[in-house]
Amino acid sequence: MERKLGITNAGLKDVSGMEAIGLIKNAGFDCFFTPAYDVKSVAAVKNEAERVGLELEFIHGPFHATHPSGSPLYMNHCWKASPDYLPLMDAILGSIDAAAAAEVKTVVLHVNGDWKPPKISDIALARFDRIVSHAVRKGVHIAFENLRTHGTLAALMERYERIPEVGFCYDCGHEHCYTETIPYLDIFGTRTLCTHLHDNFGRDKEDPMKDMDAHYLPFEGNIDYAAMMRKLDKYGYQGSLMLEVSQRHYGDISAEEFLATAYDRVKKLSQL
Repeated sequence: MERKLGITNAGLKDVSGMEAIGLIKNAGFDCFFTPAYDVKSVAAVKNEAERVGLELEFIHGPFHATHPSGSPLYMNHCWKASPDYLPLMDAILGSIDAAAAAEVKTVVLHVNGDWKPPKISDIALARFDRIVSHAVRKGVHIAFENLRTHGTLAALMERYERIPEVGFCYDCGHEHCYTETIPYLDIFGTRTLCTHLHDNFGRDKEDPMKDMDAHYLPFEGNIDYAAMMRKLDKYGYQGSLMLEVSQRHYGDISAEEFLATAYDRVKKLSQL
């Protein structure tokens, strides 16, 4: 199955997300995603993408914010009874508004963070109900991404199983280095809306809590991409093959060189 090939516009060294868009197009990619999520920024990104002829496939919604007191907020705050989560909720709802205004179909969201996330509660589920309801009203899809643990993601995917606007963002690197025994594509393959593709060497056997989420280019770690591609085909995945990789690992090569190599790698991956 032929699929579009994409890459994040936030992975280059010393190149802004806006500047990256033209470079991504020149490297041969069909599409990209952005971590920009406010209405003004997303509109500017979308306008530049249209100018150069590149598709903005999805937005990565916020997973952190700042409390009025100055303290940081993360997705785990959405699962706690405290109202501290509200600035992050506002940012998430704003990212949906931004996607709708720019006619971007999907917003990717984290569901929690860390190895020991807060327990699932009715009050927290009601908050995610609000997010999903807002997305449905705006005509935007929500793709929940796999991270360190499975339980909360599974609960949300089951809760919204009958809502077609809710699906899955498959992150192959997270699966490999955090949850290698959970075959996410076999569980959520038919609901996969988008991908985050990158490489690493799996979970550290001597220090299982060590973060091995390297975001290398494909074929530089030990992910079995052939098996991944068979599953994407098996479950009829229609979206792009989207790289979420970082130039920071690759010394002094230029952004253009990095993108050329990245394109060659994802093209090779697509042919497996």
